[in-house]
Amino acid sequence: MMIQEKFELLEKNKEKALIAYVCAGDPDAGTTKDIVCALVRGGADIVELGLPFSDPVADGPTIQAASHRALDAGMNPDRYFELIASMDAGVPLVCMTYYNLIYKRGLEKFATDCAKSGISGIIVPDLPAEEADDLHTACRKHGIDLIFLVTPVTNEERMKKILGRTSGFVYIVSRLGVTGARADVAQSTKEILSRVQTDVPKAVGFGISDRQQAAEVLAAGADAVIVGSAFVNIVASGENVNEKIEVLARELKSACKEKRG
Repeated sequence: MMIQEKFELLEKNKEKALIAYVCAGDPDAGTTKDIVCALVRGGADIVELGLPFSDPVADGPTIQAASHRALDAGMNPDRYFELIASMDAGVPLVCMTYYNLIYKRGLEKFATDCAKSGISGIIVPDLPAEEADDLHTACRKHGIDLIFLVTPVTNEERMKKILGRTSGFVYIVSRLGVTGARADVAQSTKEILSRVQTDVPKAVGFGISDRQQAAEVLAAGADAVIVGSAFVNIVASGENVNEKIEVLARELKSACKEKRG
């Protein structure tokens, strides 16, 4: 299923989207498949599967640790695409990784492997829109959405450029800094949502960890919430992981089903 199709279906059902992130291969490939199934059972509409990189500059300690665990367990691009191809998630899958891995594999080959394995979109936090021409071309050729990020300090000129290029959804970084669960929703989140004028769905990430925060972001105008560190923390705990993942996903998804005036 393509990302646009999922958002169209959700709009028809008057729902917002829950996008869940976990790191592929943390703690191992087989467990990742079970975790994805638990996320989908809990109501995740789109699943981001991180392709681990040794220096994940946009990620906080929680996801950095997950990346290192996955790398130590042997995850690499070849095994990543094998893992994706073996899944039957029933929801769009998005690859989140860093440009070094894409460049080393070759842009055309990376996009081809995404399409063949079942990846619907790619997020590359360290690739500016201004430098993404070649990857953008490869993604379009293979029907893959290339999803760009905007932040609270993105100026209007860059915002227009990014919004003109992103597809699937635009990833709105809710606050300055790296990923990680937070105790509150920043005022900057509400401000940037009002600035992002686009027909592409607006998905907010960085810092959302519970139902209340998700509901607040959605009420402010987001079309989707992205939750990562809260799920990765459960994986790291190693205790009743699938059950806890499903419960948290269900709680977050309930906020996406709330009727809004």
